[in-house]
Amino acid sequence: MAMSIINKYVWLVETIYRAHKISFEDINRKWLDNEDFSEGVELPLRTFHKWRIAVEEIFGLIIENEKRGEYRYYIENEDAITRGGIRSWMFNTISTSNILWENRSLSDRILLEDIPSGREYLQPIIDAMKKNQLIHFTYYNYWRGDYRQHCIEPYCVKLFRQRWYVVGKELDATDNKPRAEMSLLNLCRGATDEEQSSNVIHVYSLDRMSKFSKSEQTFKYPTDFDGENFFKGCYGIIAGDGTNLEHVALKVSAGQANYMRDLPMHQSQREIEQNDKYSIFELNIRPTFDFQQEILWNGEDIEVLEPMWLRKEIAGKIKLMWNKYQERRNK
Repeated sequence: MAMSIINKYVWLVETIYRAHKISFEDINRKWLDNEDFSEGVELPLRTFHKWRIAVEEIFGLIIENEKRGEYRYYIENEDAITRGGIRSWMFNTISTSNILWENRSLSDRILLEDIPSGREYLQPIIDAMKKNQLIHFTYYNYWRGDYRQHCIEPYCVKLFRQRWYVVGKELDATDNKPRAEMSLLNLCRGATDEEQSSNVIHVYSLDRMSKFSKSEQTFKYPTDFDGENFFKGCYGIIAGDGTNLEHVALKVSAGQANYMRDLPMHQSQREIEQNDKYSIFELNIRPTFDFQQEILWNGEDIEVLEPMWLRKEIAGKIKLMWNKYQERRNK
């Protein structure tokens, strides 16, 4: 299906979503105003209804008519646009693309974040997932500082902080048999076989891959695997390192609390106390390495109240940082 058609579907959803309720006559007027899409030609009612059906099939968004009064159209399940999931992500991505394309004359004034080149492997990995094919690749490990061959059963892909990751079971790169078990954190740090723990499912960043290929050999997708459950309680992409789900309480400065309300750290986040100086947020989360890094990134604006082991862990990292700065000053 041509991307231009998809863009028009997104335009229709946005037009209705912004108006909340809108008649077909007003939709047509807005269509004519957008000459990039309409080229000055009115939107036929029959085409509009085709688009309504397509929008539901592609994005899961239901465009209904109030069937009385002005017979206005509205999105019956408009909360699905902000609820998350692949359809919501796809809609928002294309919507942003539409905005940028319509305002390309301002390209030198619209500054975008660079995305690593790992996306070149996204399509072949998804193709392999469809056919349950093994994939082979060379992977650069930051902790060990070396390249190694890998063969995995690709189970799912995940986007986190502008990087794509693939999740799958590690096999021996030579005979395609399961390798010794290891956790993601140990894998990242270059653990030996003796140090490896009880998880055979690993996570790999696509931008550190090279010499990628798909195998003709297939595997049986495990019916008990679920990507959402695999990352349940996780902040980022570290999963299966043995970190338990914990009740975490954070004391956040009043200024930073505004950002946390608008963009929650985790879906379990809830605010239980608020005053002029600070707010307290509770989360049910696995306080893994990447979650701890997020806390440290916020500096003095976030203080861990519970659990005590996490508070001590963060305090220890802060002390190490302080000591480094002190050492430098004393030289």
